Amino acid sequence: MRTGIAMLGLFLGFSVAAATPATENLFSGTARQGWQPIAFYTPSTFTVLPSNTIACARGKPLSGIVYTNAVPTMNYEVTLEAMRVEGSDFFVGLTLPIGKSFFTVIVGGWGGTLCGISSFDYDDASQNPWSESVALENNRWYTLRVRITPGVLQVFLNDTLYRARVEFDDAARFSLRPGEIEKSKPFGLTTYETAAHWRNLRIVPITQLLPADQQQKEP
Repeated sequence: MRTGIAMLGLFLGFSVAAATPATENLFSGTARQGWQPIAFYTPSTFTVLPSNTIACARGKPLSGIVYTNAVPTMNYEVTLEAMRVEGSDFFVGLTLPIGKSFFTVIVGGWGGTLCGISSFDYDDASQNPWSESVALENNRWYTLRVRITPGVLQVFLNDTLYRARVEFDDAARFSLRPGEIEKSKPFGLTTYETAAHWRNLRIVPITQLLPADQQQKEP
C-alpha cells in the first residue's frame, strides 16, 4: 500500500471545487482528482487498482477518503459497489449531504453485520428504527444505492438485502455521529478497522420524482 501522502501524486488537483458531471464515475478520469485521504488518528492509505477500483487500507481504527468537488445536497441518487477484503466491521461509511445537514450510511458495522443510518434525531445506526443485522461476506461485491429527495431518504443494498426508507419533515433531524467521522463531510467514504475495495461510485441527479420519492404519510 502507498501512503496517503504518496497517493496525492495520483490525485493532483483535489482542491478544485468544480462541479462533477452527472453520472460520471467519481473514481475515474478528472473526477478522481477530487479525492483526498482523511487524516484521522492515523493517516488513511489507499491505492488505485486496475479498472478504477479504490483499495482503502485498514485503519487504526478509521480510514477513508473525502471528495472536495461540489456535490448536490438534494434530489440526487448515489450508487457504489463495495467489498470488504479484511476485517469484521463496516466497509462502507458513506457520508452524504442532505439539505444543510449530513448523515452516514453504514454497511457492516458493529461486529460486521449492522446496516443503518447514522444519525437521525441523534440516534446512531445501532439505535434508530432503520438498524438491521445482515449477513455480509468478505471478498464479495455489494451494490449500495441511496436516493435523497425532499422529505424522503431511501437506502438499498443489493436492492433487497437491506432497505430503509425515512420520511422526514426537516433535514436538520439528520446529523453525523460526534467525533472523527466529521472529517468525511460533505461527501466521503470510510471504514472501521477494515480494508475495503470501492468502485463505480456515481452521483445521478433526480429530475423526476417517483411515487416512492414522495412522502406518503399524512402531514
